[in-house]
Amino acid sequence: MDMRPPLKPDHVVRTTCPYCGVGCQMNLHIKNDLIYRVSAPFDSAPNYGNLCVKGRFGTDFTTHPGRLKTPLIRDQRGGELREASWEEALTLISKRLAQIVQESSGDSIATYACAKATNEDNYVFQKWARAILKTNNIDHCARLCHAGSVTGLQLAIGSSAMSNSIAEMEHLDTFIVTGSNTTETHPVISLFLKRAVRQNNAKLIVIDPRQIELTDFAALWLRQKPGTDVAVFQAMAHVIVSESLYNEEFITSRTEDFDSYIESLEAFTPEWAESVSGVPAEDIRKAARMYATAERAAFYWGMGISQSTHGTDNALALTNLALMTGHIGKPGTGLNPLRGQNNVQGCSDSGGLPNVYTAYQRVDNPEIRERFERVWNTTLPSEPGLTVTEMVDGALTGKIRAMVVMGENPLMSEPNLSHAHHALEALDFIVCIDIFMNETSEMADVILPSASFAEKDGTFTNSDRRVQRIRQALPSVGLSQPDWKIVCDLAKQMESLMGVEASAGFDYQDVEAIWEEMRAVTPDFYGITYERLEREGGVHWPCPSADHPGTPYLFEKEFPRGRGKFWTLDYGTESELPDQEYPYHLTTGRVLFHWHGGTMTRRSKLDEIFPEPILEMHPDDAHSLELVSGDWVQVTSRRGSVICRTMVTGRSPIGTVFLPFHFVEAAANLLTLDKIDPRAKIPDFKMAAVKLCKAEVPPDRKGTDIELEKRGAIKEPTQWVH
Repeated sequence: MDMRPPLKPDHVVRTTCPYCGVGCQMNLHIKNDLIYRVSAPFDSAPNYGNLCVKGRFGTDFTTHPGRLKTPLIRDQRGGELREASWEEALTLISKRLAQIVQESSGDSIATYACAKATNEDNYVFQKWARAILKTNNIDHCARLCHAGSVTGLQLAIGSSAMSNSIAEMEHLDTFIVTGSNTTETHPVISLFLKRAVRQNNAKLIVIDPRQIELTDFAALWLRQKPGTDVAVFQAMAHVIVSESLYNEEFITSRTEDFDSYIESLEAFTPEWAESVSGVPAEDIRKAARMYATAERAAFYWGMGISQSTHGTDNALALTNLALMTGHIGKPGTGLNPLRGQNNVQGCSDSGGLPNVYTAYQRVDNPEIRERFERVWNTTLPSEPGLTVTEMVDGALTGKIRAMVVMGENPLMSEPNLSHAHHALEALDFIVCIDIFMNETSEMADVILPSASFAEKDGTFTNSDRRVQRIRQALPSVGLSQPDWKIVCDLAKQMESLMGVEASAGFDYQDVEAIWEEMRAVTPDFYGITYERLEREGGVHWPCPSADHPGTPYLFEKEFPRGRGKFWTLDYGTESELPDQEYPYHLTTGRVLFHWHGGTMTRRSKLDEIFPEPILEMHPDDAHSLELVSGDWVQVTSRRGSVICRTMVTGRSPIGTVFLPFHFVEAAANLLTLDKIDPRAKIPDFKMAAVKLCKAEVPPDRKGTDIELEKRGAIKEPTQWVH
């Protein structure tokens, strides 16, 4: 029996989890400048003591020996990186960017804001790009995850965030989860959704091609063919209209264009949808009736809805259903895209998009732009900038000459990675600001070391618009600095070099001063102060005044655009479909133990639990290819090829295979197609045609089989939530 006294921390720091968009509150227990334990306060929203395996055990990346510790410069393309001082690195960046601005204008520079950085980091970053570089070419990974959702919601109701709060979930009546493997991507949210079913007798409808864990809790599971979401949603609308289950009072008082919309539904019968989607017509009718007749009903969705050439139409179809039933503007209802990264909501809110400033104030609105010009003491560009997909294409055409990337990794996250790699090779100058080396920084001319979430102060905004504090718990690693400090130093040096007489203002004393400026230019944030966040723990925006309670749910009385708009939709697809040469459909996504490009979790002990990519395949497909779990398989699309192990499971339907996108050794985006939604500019990560064949063990992976089998890496993963 171990009789040693329990380890006592030097200090305990309350902060916000750096992983998914739930925004779990956590306590970091620090000993000798190491996080040795993570706990969760039981009295704090939104997680109330719960943490998933990443939050509980995945913060050890902060002290990984691979952390960047000093600025690095590559003196010539293809050459080695060397250590440099901050002065030398910032001087080089300032001179090169200023030269490009002078020769080709600021619009020849692309900038990536960061969904992992704080609101304050991102606000300063987009201010630097707009006020100093004079470009609106600012975007981030939201373009690659929920741009379809954002565009659809903006068109229909004028908003682009979750309408309702996480706290409402366990009290739901009826809800639909579609395009979200919630138990693996948002584990703590899944606990509340399962609790609603088990303890509140809520009715859950799952609409998803994969047999995700939530199907075990569902009253009804619609297993549509991949890419046929609009057909199913439109058929549900057809049922609601034909059976007069719509909310006429809500439609009359709160919406527009319903009459023209219902005329467009005539052809979308459940029988037609069955022929297209494979979902039985009677199940579509049951789902429509359950949703329409519920006292209150809600939609929750993930990237399975948005990452599509018709992602905007998918979101509009969901919005049409909410508007016709009146299931919006009340607790337990609404339209709720579940955001994937810890601050992807906040990065968008802070102006990390090419067409808007903070809180979605448009850059092409003269009145709004003039207000920012007064506060920033400068003139600003009036035309929206390029999206990330357009930036990559612009690099190949010469329209983009330089790229500044803060905390993102385009060479893991972009579709058709071979195309993206060629594009970055064509650039004159690349700057990366990050905590680790990654595939993009391997091509950079200058790399600047930044602070992780545990080494700086600031705020994150979670998926349900709750602004919360993060607090410094660890000292800086080497010479690394917080992103906001790096950007401010760069901005001041560029102002001096370019002879700017009236500074736009980058002399912030601390992050609170940055937030105070954000409040001043953002009516929706004005009532949120650091003092209030300390007192209350978190506040949901909009919060326009100090005495305003915040807004856990939206649209009680009106929509931002006035009336909610019904959109007529056509069914069709621009996606790449399986054919005789490439007979399988590939879809991509996340697994419980990893997160996005793997920059953090693959530097954590979590990587030992799930150490390699695995291709999910239906038993019938595996049998025809003479594969069993653990065999190596080559996956080939028209764009590239990868080799990984197989996991035979009924979770994926016949003809569909699933590959997680966290692993560079079998990078899923070597296979995906860079075709985009024409409105949202989001790529089609969920639909690619591939062929499969049994493969030999790759030379660099030999000798790993026995060890991986011991770890159970080729078995179906289980959920770890504590």
